Amino acid sequence: MPRLIGAAQTTTAEVITTFNSSGTYTSPSSTTSVEYLVIAGGGGGGGTVGGGGGAGGYRTATGFSVSASTGYPITVGGGGTAENGPGGEGEGTSGSNSVFSSITSAGGGGGGGFNSDSADAGGSGGGVGGRSSTANGAGGAAGNTPPVSPSQGNTGGNRGGGGANALGGGGGGGGAGAVGQPNQNVGGGSDYYDGGAGGAGTASSITGSPVTRSGGGGGGGDVSQTEGAGGSGGGGKGGGDGGAAATGTANTGGGGGGAGDSNPGKAGGSGVVIIKEPFTGGSSAWDLRVVFRKIKADEWVS
Repeated sequence: MPRLIGAAQTTTAEVITTFNSSGTYTSPSSTTSVEYLVIAGGGGGGGTVGGGGGAGGYRTATGFSVSASTGYPITVGGGGTAENGPGGEGEGTSGSNSVFSSITSAGGGGGGGFNSDSADAGGSGGGVGGRSSTANGAGGAAGNTPPVSPSQGNTGGNRGGGGANALGGGGGGGGAGAVGQPNQNVGGGSDYYDGGAGGAGTASSITGSPVTRSGGGGGGGDVSQTEGAGGSGGGGKGGGDGGAAATGTANTGGGGGGAGDSNPGKAGGSGVVIIKEPFTGGSSAWDLRVVFRKIKADEWVS
């Protein structure tokens, strides 16, 4: 194909727009599809040996159709608050949804509270509360609620052992990449005092290098025992012998950590919405008068 030496090539580079708070995305006149990452707010941790909050729902895809030159409202969900019961013993609240166009990611479920306050389902589910009345292998709340495909999250951690109403740490909140872990028996014997770790998040390279987000919150340790670690991707650690619980990291959708003994759980992290417009390859165009001059000057190459 003939080409013109020195002809200008017009291209449009990738454009990445990150919404850390709600706003409006306006598609350019040349854009008809985008890549997106939509993460909801993480759930709050439960109080007094509480379960970790579930991570905010995590949804991503390429080639998502948009209308050119159109404004799309963006909602970035906030993190759920920590325990809400009297005396700081209640369950955490769920995070808020994040929305782009027809895509909604569900807020992470709140972690279960002391004795019997149940965990909440959500994008990822909250972990079971310590000393709960649930049986071994139960109590963690469901993730991917409401269900979408691919899944937006995982189940929170269950009671690992010890039996209903026994002393025990909280389960970890579910993460986008893995379920929350059950409370643990590290020291032996019949007690499961240690909190479960939050489920791991999922990495995305939508902004360039891989970044992990949507980790679940760690469960609190009972009788000042070891807390569960926060899941990679912004999950807050639980409270225990390593100190107070931690808040989920802002704009990751990380779940908040469950409380240790007689202290509050922590809030979940806010979500984020990221939209990437694809690279558009350019093409050369020639004015016939320019072509004629270039041929005469022997600068037209076949």
